[in-house]
Amino acid sequence: MSSFDTFTGFLQVPWGDYMGNLGVGLLRTLAYTVASFVGAAALGLALALMRLNRLRLVRLPAAVYTEIFKNVPLLAIIFVTYFGLPSVGIKLSVFAAGVLSLVLFYAAYLSEIFRAAIAGIHSGQNEAAQALGLGRGTTFGQVILPQALRLALPGTNTMFVDLLKSTSLLVTISAAELMTQAQLIASETFRALEVYLVIAAVYFAVCYPVSQCLLWLERTIQAGVPLSRGRRRRLKLAKTLLAGGG
Repeated sequence: MSSFDTFTGFLQVPWGDYMGNLGVGLLRTLAYTVASFVGAAALGLALALMRLNRLRLVRLPAAVYTEIFKNVPLLAIIFVTYFGLPSVGIKLSVFAAGVLSLVLFYAAYLSEIFRAAIAGIHSGQNEAAQALGLGRGTTFGQVILPQALRLALPGTNTMFVDLLKSTSLLVTISAAELMTQAQLIASETFRALEVYLVIAAVYFAVCYPVSQCLLWLERTIQAGVPLSRGRRRRLKLAKTLLAGGG
């Protein structure tokens, strides 16, 4: 048998019949990713602020949470959330259980990234803001947080792509995402190798551009390039005024 015959024999799945299913699975994967990342980032930031609090009573629960969820497999969290909670009267939909599992897991890692970034801001920034008469909330929101987010960006970008890939574990609860669709196609066609190789290629086709876009965003922000039109306009005006003053 020639290599061409082997190749054509390998491609025996009628992919045209399954494009709709794959499209739905991909959209579902992206929905899990976006919803989970937003929740994990919000919870992670709250945990980071708790870890940096001076009161031990506030720090300790956040530290315990972080250590627990950093050292428990994501798959175990998914099983507890979807199969375990109903035994105590809490029944979640597949989507809610999947998002909650990912939020709980990735919030622990994002909290460590955010905590390190906030702690990495020099204390002089706080002192300078206080000297200008800024309140604690304003200082954090307008001085500390923007700088901390810049420091946290590399790790946060990595976590986003990792979360996107980890949605594949939701196949265990039939979450209708991309890997679940792949499992259904493989069971119908009995062409598991071809199906899972194609699905792996789909994940790569999604994750690689996302990671490159995030890398571009990271480099742009690190270079100090303003992203919004308003900031670009103000920067251009400031340069014009400085040039005129010189």
